[in-house]
Amino acid sequence: MTDHQTTHQAEEDARNEEILIWLNGRIVPKAEALVSVYDSGFMLGDGVWEGLRLYNGTWAFADDHLDRLFEAAKAIDLDIGMTRDAVIQALIDTQTANGMTTDAHARLMVTRGVKSRPFQHPSLSKRGPTVTIIMEHSKPKIARPIRLATVPHMRGLPMTQDPKLNSHSKLNCILACIAAEKAGADEALMLDIHGFVNTTNACNFFIVRKGEVWTSTGDYCMNGITRQKVIDLCRANDIPVYERNYSLVDTYGADEAFLTGTFGAQTPVGEIDGRTIGTGEMGPVTERIQALYKGLIQQECA
Repeated sequence: MTDHQTTHQAEEDARNEEILIWLNGRIVPKAEALVSVYDSGFMLGDGVWEGLRLYNGTWAFADDHLDRLFEAAKAIDLDIGMTRDAVIQALIDTQTANGMTTDAHARLMVTRGVKSRPFQHPSLSKRGPTVTIIMEHSKPKIARPIRLATVPHMRGLPMTQDPKLNSHSKLNCILACIAAEKAGADEALMLDIHGFVNTTNACNFFIVRKGEVWTSTGDYCMNGITRQKVIDLCRANDIPVYERNYSLVDTYGADEAFLTGTFGAQTPVGEIDGRTIGTGEMGPVTERIQALYKGLIQQECA
């Protein structure tokens, strides 16, 4: 389809050609932000990352993001080699170096570092970790509601690759995204191992039915920070919200659907598997949640 878009589509910004990047304690120009071909992240996808957004000079929900980062690092037995305060300072230093005040996105990545030989064993990572922050000027620019296609790819089980791990190994999700693109959609809707609706390849997923907000049980999806904020906002504002099993039948018959993520906050979904969801435009409940979330951001990032 000619008007393909992604959920991470942003306005073009020429300033991103000149950005400075934090790499292992130094702030360097984009062209110099290079890592070794022996880096375990490049070689094996051995690492974890976080995406953060800057609003009004404040990194939104930074504590939640750092909790998740340090928990993930511990889970993969990776010592970040920095305190939480040092990570926050690195974010602030990179922000200051780039003169960014709002509408910026940071991708904070930690890998096990540079290996002595090109093989899998973690003990071969002799120099590391590799820590980097890519910070870009970025304003989401979604031209129309997102189109989804259901794909055969599932998020992993906890004993294969726990989907709660924001790992560098994204191939499973990339394959899902490719399958959706081949089907003429923007992003993939992924089911869980029981065939219930779970998540998309890059975002968490919600539907609205008769004024109720439904999302997956959370057992097989990314433990999204924006997802949790939406659930909390619904509870605080008397919007019925359920973390539950529901099927594609429930989904196709929904009045509204939307995605959540750090980049796009809440993004409306207009079509799934060729079926129009509701009116095909952003619905009133999504609009209300979006307004509540904007209010929360203003409060958090005053």
